[in-house]
Amino acid sequence: MVANLTEILNIVVPVFLVIGLGYGIKWTFLINDEFLFALNRLAYYLALPSLLFYKIATADFTASFNISLVIGLGATVFLTFVLSYAFSAAKACSATVRGTFSQCAFRGNLAYVGLAIVFNAYGEPGLAIAGVVLGFIVPTLNFFSIVALLLPHRESRLHLMVFVRQIVFNPLIVASFLGIGWSFLGLPVPLIMDRALHIVTGMALPLALLSIGASFSLRKLRGDLTIAFLASGFKLLIMPIIGALILYLLGVRGEDLVIGILLAGTPTATAAYILSQQMRGDAELAGTIIMLTTLLSILSYSLLLLAIKTLGI
Repeated sequence: MVANLTEILNIVVPVFLVIGLGYGIKWTFLINDEFLFALNRLAYYLALPSLLFYKIATADFTASFNISLVIGLGATVFLTFVLSYAFSAAKACSATVRGTFSQCAFRGNLAYVGLAIVFNAYGEPGLAIAGVVLGFIVPTLNFFSIVALLLPHRESRLHLMVFVRQIVFNPLIVASFLGIGWSFLGLPVPLIMDRALHIVTGMALPLALLSIGASFSLRKLRGDLTIAFLASGFKLLIMPIIGALILYLLGVRGEDLVIGILLAGTPTATAAYILSQQMRGDAELAGTIIMLTTLLSILSYSLLLLAIKTLGI
């Protein structure tokens, strides 16, 4: 039991210590809002896409790609979307709250937090598996996020151009699919390119985690905290449990199963706030849920990993 707890803490705590460091740095004179904005852009448009391309392109495609894992996580997103939307409708939430509640209940921060947790748990092989999954699941998350925000307003159009922009201009999706294609074709990575990418990708996860911490603000924990806690429960506990059951029924086992559960249990993505602003959702509620799930995920991840170790998964 003690050994399991130590292993869990070694996986979870370092990630959140770096997030905490980012929060602490915000109160020094080292960064300001302009630098934080640039830091986020650097992580999102350069560092993380480079990491995804490099780790997927240099991995064995047959070992990294598990179709059952991809289908299972896609089904998890869909089922969580349906349940969370039905729950918010049953509570007679307003149209703006209903869409935001549902979106925040299933849209996880796969790139920033998910990849870091998986890397701590399984190293570079696990990172390659998670990267391949991300390439397929992020478009699914974007699609159902748009649907969740449109449904309460009884809109018949699915805003095709919004969805297309979310896919075509998403550097994480583009990098993942480029890496998948490179790995599938078995193309070699030239030594010069390999060494350059090795240097650049070393900053990806630290930058991503620091930017999360620096963006954290307790002042964003406002509005209807009851609704925010309910959405957080969906995201941090119900969704990974649903994911575990679906993946198990699909025959996913071992490392792939745990990676799927860890990705399903990520806190709500910051992109949920931006999309809520753009599509008549409750942006303030989205910001509260993002902060709350990020804060609570250190506990939820510890509980999930403890359950995984106890059950011998």
